[in-house]
Amino acid sequence: MEVAKDIAERAVIEALKAGAKYADARLEKSTWETVVVKDGKVERVKSGKTKGLGLRVLLKTWGFASCTDLSKKSLQKTVAAAVNMGKSANRARKINLAKIPVKEDNVEVKSITDPFTISLEEKVKLCLDSDRCARVNKFIKRTTTYLACDKTEKFFISSEGAEIAFSNTVTYCETFALAKRGIVVEYMDEMAGGSGGFEIAENFDLPEKAKNVGQKASRLAAAKTIPEKKTTVVLDQDLVALLCHEIIGHPSEADRVLGREAAWAGKAWWAGMNGKRIGSKLLNATDDPRVKGALGYYEYDDEGTPARRKELIREGVLKEHMHSRETAAEFGVLPNGNMRAQSFQYLPLIRMSNTFIEPGDYDMEELFEINDGVYLKGQKIPSIDSKRHNFQISAKEAFLIKRGELTGPFRGASIVGVAPEFFKSVDAVGKDFEMRPVPNCGKGDPMQTIGVGNGGPHLRGVAQVVGVR
Repeated sequence: MEVAKDIAERAVIEALKAGAKYADARLEKSTWETVVVKDGKVERVKSGKTKGLGLRVLLKTWGFASCTDLSKKSLQKTVAAAVNMGKSANRARKINLAKIPVKEDNVEVKSITDPFTISLEEKVKLCLDSDRCARVNKFIKRTTTYLACDKTEKFFISSEGAEIAFSNTVTYCETFALAKRGIVVEYMDEMAGGSGGFEIAENFDLPEKAKNVGQKASRLAAAKTIPEKKTTVVLDQDLVALLCHEIIGHPSEADRVLGREAAWAGKAWWAGMNGKRIGSKLLNATDDPRVKGALGYYEYDDEGTPARRKELIREGVLKEHMHSRETAAEFGVLPNGNMRAQSFQYLPLIRMSNTFIEPGDYDMEELFEINDGVYLKGQKIPSIDSKRHNFQISAKEAFLIKRGELTGPFRGASIVGVAPEFFKSVDAVGKDFEMRPVPNCGKGDPMQTIGVGNGGPHLRGVAQVVGVR
């Protein structure tokens, strides 16, 4: 991206001339396609290209501006807007940036099948065929099949001398079915996505997955509700992924720990608890951007910081937060590469990448070797307080466990708990690790949605199980 290099360099140089102490520029070019089929009909087919530059400058405070017109005149206006914003604070806190290795690199992620070599007609046909497969009987009232592909080229340059190019392709697909029996309505969905080409959709087998979600939704709508009780619970990988996202990933973001996201329900109950026990010795949680193939994959964040693995929780002890260069300086630690923006149009924020609970030593059979309990599968809706301390998370389906045997499914089940109590109750962690794609993790004002990966193995602990009344 030689042209990009010249444009980005010019923006950074002009910002320094205008008084910025530091400046960085992100130039991006993105090509994308989406196909949405609902209830057997094509609802939306869209494709497009976007290109532009985002400029961040540091004066009294941070200033930011972006543009899609990369002409000299437009670039001058963008620099002026960012610099004026950076000068605007009257009582700004002092901002320091922790040092990072200044890198020159070119990272190109190869895909097996470029999704843009597959025609839109083929993609539409795949979605129509899959949507049809989900309509397994008369009880299925709503179906949706979704397919999205995005190819992005990014170029980052900073006033410190960093020059980093990154190109990546992301593919995501999902199938959904809603069933209604009498007054009972239940739904099921399955999804796949990550850093890679159309092979992700091909390996997922959308038609077969659509048929499965239709059958499961129909069966679940006829199921009874779960008995309510505080009991031993076994959570599957899908539910663990959601728990990890909401109760570990978000409160690990250092801006939340510092209380700077409080206005957007963004606090962290473990503020000031580094080095303290918050869970059982079996609980290990990690954030790692460098998990190849995952939706949150990258080698450098949007500050040019090299990505690295972070041990958030190790043997139940809180160890590390996710940092920007600014928060790393405040905590007196090294930056660890978690500043990301939805696109060049946004200022980067501290975001999780691929956040997961590490696998343990238990086989599936061992997890169910209990006299009484509940097995919960599939994630639905989370309800979390602003500190991520108290939670209620609903599952798609549940099964009663009696001496290792399962009975069910039951519908309308949720687990209710207090984060430290639940984490300390964990007494078994499975070997069967899986990663889930989350294409729409939201944060910030204006809201930014970004792709992350979450996952874990089956996990056993104690929680209150409640059902639909």
